Amino acid sequence: MVEIDCCERWEAYFRLQELGIACDCKSYQPLKVDVTSATEAIQVWCITNRLTKSRQQLATWLETCLTLI
Repeated sequence: MVEIDCCERWEAYFRLQELGIACDCKSYQPLKVDVTSATEAIQVWCITNRLTKSRQQLATWLETCLTLI
């Protein structure tokens, strides 16, 4: 479970819809996502990670990835 604030929850919902991932988001309710494959799980992780991490945390993660290449 990942906590996302209200505005970001809708942003995640619309992005998941664009990707064709089944999800449901009602007012004052949590975003529910139906993940049916590893690819969808990674896409959901990427979207929620981008919305819940600070810019600095994302930059540090990217730098770490680049040093592994």
